[in-house]
Amino acid sequence: MVKMDEISERILRELGRDGRISNIELADRVGLSPSACLRRVQELERAGIITGYRAVLDRTKLGSGFVAYIGVGLNNHSKASQEAFERAISRAPEVRECHNITGTIEYLLRIECADLPSYKTFHTDMLGALPQVNGITSYVVMGSPKDERA
Repeated sequence: MVKMDEISERILRELGRDGRISNIELADRVGLSPSACLRRVQELERAGIITGYRAVLDRTKLGSGFVAYIGVGLNNHSKASQEAFERAISRAPEVRECHNITGTIEYLLRIECADLPSYKTFHTDMLGALPQVNGITSYVVMGSPKDERA
C-alpha cells in the first residue's frame, strides 16, 4: 500500500488538473526533485491509485452537448435482471456513466447526446424498450458550474 502524505495528495491534485503536465513542472509545483517526483508518480500508478490519463473533451463541439441524468428503477430486483440491464446499457453510446445505487431506484445514468430529439429517441426506443425497466426519471442538465470529472 502506498503511503499517502501531503506530497502525494498534491501530486494527485496537480495531475487531476492537468494530466499532461511535464514531470519537471509537476516536481516544481509539489516541491520535489524531478527524479523523486517521477518515482512517486510511478508508485501511485503501480499501486492502482492512478489508473489512467484521459483527455477532457468538449462534447458540445463533438455534437453531444445535451446532458441528462436518468434515474432508472427495475421491475425485478434479481441478479439476472440487473445483469441484463447492465449489458444493454453498456452497448448504448449515449450512456457515459452507469452507477448501481442505493435508494428507491437501482441505477443512475449520465447520458450525452446531440439534442432533445435524439435524447427522446434514446429514452423511448432504447431505454423504454428494455423489459427490466419499470420507471425512468430524467434530470436535464442546464449548466455545470463545477465539473471535475476527467
